Amino acid sequence: MNTQKKIVILGAAESGVGAAILAQKQGFNVFVSDKGVIKEEFRNTLLQKSIAFEEGKHSYDLMSNTDEVIKSPGISDNAEVILFFKERKINIVSEIEFASRYTTAKKICITGTNGKTTTTMLTYHILSKAGLKVGLAGNVGKSFALQVAENDFDYYVIELSSFQLDDMHDFKAEIAVLLNITPDHLDRYDYSMQKYIDSKMRIVQNQTEQDAFVYCDDDETIRMEVLKLRPKGQWYPFSIKKTEGMAAFVENEKLTINIKPHSLTMSIFELAIQGKHNLYNSMAAGISCRLVDIRKEDVRDSMQDFASVEHRLEFVNTISGVDFINDSKATNVNSTWYALESMNRPVVWIAGGQDKGNEYEMLHEMVKEKVKAIVCLGVDNSKIIKEFGSMVQTIIETDSADDAVKVAFKLSKKGDIVLLSPACASFDLFKNYEDRGRQFKAAVKSL
Repeated sequence: MNTQKKIVILGAAESGVGAAILAQKQGFNVFVSDKGVIKEEFRNTLLQKSIAFEEGKHSYDLMSNTDEVIKSPGISDNAEVILFFKERKINIVSEIEFASRYTTAKKICITGTNGKTTTTMLTYHILSKAGLKVGLAGNVGKSFALQVAENDFDYYVIELSSFQLDDMHDFKAEIAVLLNITPDHLDRYDYSMQKYIDSKMRIVQNQTEQDAFVYCDDDETIRMEVLKLRPKGQWYPFSIKKTEGMAAFVENEKLTINIKPHSLTMSIFELAIQGKHNLYNSMAAGISCRLVDIRKEDVRDSMQDFASVEHRLEFVNTISGVDFINDSKATNVNSTWYALESMNRPVVWIAGGQDKGNEYEMLHEMVKEKVKAIVCLGVDNSKIIKEFGSMVQTIIETDSADDAVKVAFKLSKKGDIVLLSPACASFDLFKNYEDRGRQFKAAVKSL
């Protein structure tokens, strides 16, 4: 039984409740505190497990004598409740950090500003199809802690955000994957790009020479940080611009994954997910799976039959010759750039939401080249209107998914694409990006 007798868990959603179940199993006295309203499914789980909890408040008197705190990644480091525990020098960790203490499974951990979910899902698809006992965790799948408590997996594929990495100290990824680093969530990092970069680079902390670091060599920020930090794990860079020294590369429209003793080569047109950004995602997943000795034939087959991720360049419907695409997961500028880059017909672009300190300059050329009209979907659209007003003749403001879809359809004609790719967070009008995407899809289906 663990020597730390009492543990407080802040947040009672997927990760918090999973952490509570694991902590209870490990013999802790568990108390869960959520300042908001706990969803019924999670409240019922806590009641069924006889785990003490509160909602709508934080009772400091009940939490002050705890040995450790597990916090939800959505809680800011500057939140009052976090400062309370920091002042008392009480250890604060993430659910991922806590759960890793109780498993010997090999962890493939994936981070980056964009492409995390697609790469995580593709990696999981390849491993599970190859017959491995593998769990899917982090920002996708079930809580890592819950799976450690209830399953006996040999491998985990874990999608990690910068917020999760910030609260991980002793955790180690046996295979660490870093896809890209571009400005995002800067409001959580004092608007310092270097602080955000430092957060992402925590993916390689605690690695040894027996571990692997898979990264995009085409990303200048990553390349400079790698040369500065010299991570201890074995390096496996990938690129679509160069071949020499790369663990995966593209040449003459062929993708090669060069993991000894046998390299895998396939046409880029055989990949189930297309677009330049998905070449990077496929290379990262392919390298990771070859590093755990998945047969190259299995990797190829899985890359050919993988189904795309919901809310990420998801085709919804074609109505009167107009294609509707749901890219609600594009909550930052770089992700929207990838979406626009992959469009090959005129675009009516639905954009906007809760701004996170966005800099839109990188979208200028794409918007000039591909966007015929913009439909704003947000409470405050002034920044988008100011940024693109001189580039696009038509910009219309809306405040619901239904209105945005109706307006976009009126502005489009046969052969056009209506693209929801907001470049912003969703919290001004929606619960989350999934809610925004589903409302968009429902509005398209009601046309």
